[in-house]
Amino acid sequence: MNISVILAHPDSNSFNHAIATRVVTALEHSGHVVRFHDLYAEDFPPNLPSAEIARTADLPEVIANHCREIGEADGVIIIHPNWWGMPPAILKGWVDRVIRPGVAYEFIEQDQGEGVPLGLLKADTALVFNTSNTESEREQQVFGDPLETIWRNCIFDLCGCRDFHRRMFNIVVTSSEEQRRQWLDEVQTLVTEKFPRNVT
Repeated sequence: MNISVILAHPDSNSFNHAIATRVVTALEHSGHVVRFHDLYAEDFPPNLPSAEIARTADLPEVIANHCREIGEADGVIIIHPNWWGMPPAILKGWVDRVIRPGVAYEFIEQDQGEGVPLGLLKADTALVFNTSNTESEREQQVFGDPLETIWRNCIFDLCGCRDFHRRMFNIVVTSSEEQRRQWLDEVQTLVTEKFPRNVT
């Protein structure tokens, strides 16, 4: 299987990077083809220019490559911190430029964009791993867990990827090394369960 893994965290020593390393290792161990992108390390350009808005726009090579990869992916894994109830801006820009009409979704014939899109993603399964310094109860009661709504409802469900799973690890800032090891084991278990070993 082709699995796209997208990481968005500027600190290479972050727990997000540790998660990404465990994800990629688990996938490769199971025989999958991994297309991994560390958006900050690659200096991904997040700003969507007006010339790219049209479905038929000519895309820069870097964006066209991301679009091709996400369109071919059998699974998608996103890793990022919870910043103000949102993904980091670079990841939002990736969504703006890559999760686009003709790649991830399409409007039905005669629809001018006012209806409900048809999902086009080939991927059946999507995993999102988040880190946070907010207690789970406060996240739910005070903030309403906006990341769940963004990724499950606004992006993956809309684009046709129905098997969605998200895991938030918190509170990271006060976590022990042992806690982080346990969390990484959880990551490996979930990745292995959702993307089992290739049998040819």
